[in-house]
Amino acid sequence: QVELVESGGGSVQAGGSLRLSCSAPLHIFLTHYMAWFRQAPGKEREGVAIIYTSSGTTYYADSVKGRFTISRDKSNSTVDLRMNSLKPEDTAMYYCAARHLPVAGEVPTLEEVLVAGTTKKRNWDYWGQGTQVTVSS
Repeated sequence: QVELVESGGGSVQAGGSLRLSCSAPLHIFLTHYMAWFRQAPGKEREGVAIIYTSSGTTYYADSVKGRFTISRDKSNSTVDLRMNSLKPEDTAMYYCAARHLPVAGEVPTLEEVLVAGTTKKRNWDYWGQGTQVTVSS
């Protein structure tokens, strides 16, 4: 059973920073897209950021662009989400997820891959348990 383990959530005041970390099995890290999603109570799941771990190519949702940075550490098979200039609307449960790379003939954009996880959770293969981020005004 594949386990993605998130850490680093917490409470912070608006304008502050937090760093989330996701640990994945190496074989998953090397063969899957990795991403962060979030979901606030009563709201739909939102894809926050995705990284192609092989090249380090990234894509961000407009709501976090310029404030959040997703990165990967191949030596530890971890994916981090650095969150700066946090706003109350960033408050949510944050989930790490992994999705298999495309098969031959498929050339999706990172945006398309990320969005697929907002519409149907099963479009992504593995999910962590989540870590809470709370931003107070």
